[in-house]
Amino acid sequence: MLFWILVAVLTAVVAVILLYPLLRGAKAAEDIRAGEAAVYRDQLRELDRDLNGGLITPEEADYARAEIGRRLIAVSADELEETPKPARHHRFTEAFVLLVLPVLGLCFYLTTGRPDLPSQPLEARLENPGNDMAVLITKAERHLAQNPDDGKGWDVLAPIYVRTMRVNDAQVAYRNAIRLLGPSPARLDGLAETLMAISDGVVTEETRQVLEQSLTLQPDNPRARFYIAFSMEQAERPDEARQAFETLAKQSPADAPWLPLVNQHIALNGGAPAVPDQAAPITPAAPGANQAAPGANQAAPGANQAAPGNPTQQDVAAADNMSAGDRQQMIRGMVASLDAKLSEDPNNFEGWMRLVRSYAVLNDKDRAAGALKRGLAAFPPAGEQGRQLLALAKELGIATEGMMQ
Repeated sequence: MLFWILVAVLTAVVAVILLYPLLRGAKAAEDIRAGEAAVYRDQLRELDRDLNGGLITPEEADYARAEIGRRLIAVSADELEETPKPARHHRFTEAFVLLVLPVLGLCFYLTTGRPDLPSQPLEARLENPGNDMAVLITKAERHLAQNPDDGKGWDVLAPIYVRTMRVNDAQVAYRNAIRLLGPSPARLDGLAETLMAISDGVVTEETRQVLEQSLTLQPDNPRARFYIAFSMEQAERPDEARQAFETLAKQSPADAPWLPLVNQHIALNGGAPAVPDQAAPITPAAPGANQAAPGANQAAPGANQAAPGNPTQQDVAAADNMSAGDRQQMIRGMVASLDAKLSEDPNNFEGWMRLVRSYAVLNDKDRAAGALKRGLAAFPPAGEQGRQLLALAKELGIATEGMMQ
């Protein structure tokens, strides 16, 4: 009942706001006409005083009185003739505002709204959030506002912020978790990736320091080593970048999901794709870290070398004897093959992630944007996988305008 009372009050307030200019306009017009008539009457009285004082002749007074009288009659006639017209127009408008608009609004609400649903105030939703991610985040934020030294709370909230693309909030959450719980490879890698997202994929000096701190805690951390090698590539130090990527590739397991990406960077820096060293496999990232790729969500753990678009052992062996141009052509051929396979079978999320990044690494931003758009058609932005695609695009500097819906 309270709801409908509020609806009635709001409807009345809106009607008054809409009708006020109409009523005010009619009154203003009447005031203007009344003012003009008063001015002409004052002129007639002034004319009589001038005649009695001998300032004008009787002939001049008669001529002026006739002109003033003519204007006074014209104002009075306008008031009599024009007042009904706007009144009729206003009556129609007033009826529309008072009757038609509320009826239309009520019909629209009854057809598209849910008046039968009980009220759901924020406090009640926070008590029982269910699977509503926005409410869960709000509940966690309220808890942390009251308990800012809850390191575990910040540690849990930080990756959620990343998944919802709130990278600035994620940076604050990671810093608080590190301050309260101490540094760990997972927290430091998460902070580094967040800083990269804020800087549009650039490995800044601060990001590099965070990655080096992560390596002191876990020397064989593939995510940190990948990004440090990537920072050398961005700094236009191709020899150092190639050596760092080659070392990472040789020490990676044969089925490491990040290996195809590492081989692409090796080729871009003038080297040949490396064969993993099975005798010295790299240890996976710490529990809780994103092992899908070295920070890039590249593929799920256990992806194999025969996955679409990945180089086979024969491809790697053949690349050793190729020139830099031939190796680049081979890589483009593998990317084109992956693109074709995804056109036939678009329900391959890891394939879309790999394809978008591959085109970006090849500096083909137009094809990267096209692959992103097609990937979002298969995995909409509202879903978790769609948000990962958009986050990857932001990391790689790919425009996402018009793809968010």
